[in-house]
Amino acid sequence: MSDADLARRALALLDLTDLADDATEEGARDLCHRAVSGPAPVAAVCLWPRFVATARTELGDGPVRIATVVNFPDGDTPIAPAMRETEEALAAGADEIDLVLPWRAVLAGQTTAATAMVRNVKSLCGERRLKVILETGEYPNLDKVRTTSELAIAAGADFIKTSTGKTANSASIPAARVMLNVIAEAGRPIGLKPSGGIRTLADARRYLDLADAIMGEDWATPTSFRFGASGLYTALVAAIEDAAPDAAPRGGY
Repeated sequence: MSDADLARRALALLDLTDLADDATEEGARDLCHRAVSGPAPVAAVCLWPRFVATARTELGDGPVRIATVVNFPDGDTPIAPAMRETEEALAAGADEIDLVLPWRAVLAGQTTAATAMVRNVKSLCGERRLKVILETGEYPNLDKVRTTSELAIAAGADFIKTSTGKTANSASIPAARVMLNVIAEAGRPIGLKPSGGIRTLADARRYLDLADAIMGEDWATPTSFRFGASGLYTALVAAIEDAAPDAAPRGGY
């Protein structure tokens, strides 16, 4: 697959993200504009809950979904406040919820509350998509990645997501491979969202090649696979524009 074709494929799978600590409403509007003004629309925008209503105003009922985060980034919010966050985000117009699993508790063997949180948040989401963030870069080994993936899916996750992008170690190919193998065994459709540290076309190619190898070449669509990234967008658009017949040489005349 050419770089341009790969970039077009990845762009359609992108959750264009702004979860910076200093994010602004103006920045949210700009994010929405970029989501629809490039070579093709992205799959979704992902932003802080306080900007969901702004995104809904900007995007209307168009093809780009609106995702927001709950129990983010630490994963330590109690169940009741996390449910209130979810309810408020959905009421403001969110199509998708990216929920941080209480991963520290799970790694310590305390799974009951984590399972309850995922189950209760999914009950609020109904048909709207729930992505559960595992924060795999902080795990001591890949066995824990498998355990938390299985827990999230059993509790109702529609997607499992590698990372918040807020820790020193984010997405990795070994973790994604384990997650895809769990998805393949799940018995119902589950999606994967690699997120954090994915910035280049080569990064995107590695993850899509992995998904194709494990799940089949037709599996990765916006309903089953997303990239969570901000910097990746620029690399994808550049690859597409460079391949256009009338593209000027970079650095040329």
